[in-house]
Amino acid sequence: MEVKRILWPTDFSENASRALPVVTSLSQQYGAEIHILYVMKDYPEFGAHYGDFDPQEKETMQAMEKEMAERRLTEICDKFLNECPLYIRHIAVGDPAEVILDFVAKERIDLVVLASRGNESHFDFSSITDRVIKCTTVPVVTVPV
Repeated sequence: MEVKRILWPTDFSENASRALPVVTSLSQQYGAEIHILYVMKDYPEFGAHYGDFDPQEKETMQAMEKEMAERRLTEICDKFLNECPLYIRHIAVGDPAEVILDFVAKERIDLVVLASRGNESHFDFSSITDRVIKCTTVPVVTVPV
């Protein structure tokens, strides 16, 4: 198996960070580039039932989250990935599992490495991880937390 591109989806949780040593090790072993993907929440627009909706508020929330994500990605790359051949940061908006699956196809990812559950999961095997494993066409390494 040839591994040129590794995808590490992260939600910046402690759980997700446990996959980072596996990602860096595989990247060094194969000389593969690492694609780090953070998926922002897609805030729904509330209708009149919930009161007035100001579209500017949604844009402000997304801009703040994107700024935080860019800072965190830079911190991770500078602190933990300098030994890796190449790392590329990505920020997307939407359903995390769908974004990950689309990203795998679009970027021709060879291997996905992710934690068995993220920040918001209270179960041993998160629904995002489960969907990625069931629906992707590439190998997935899950790191237990």
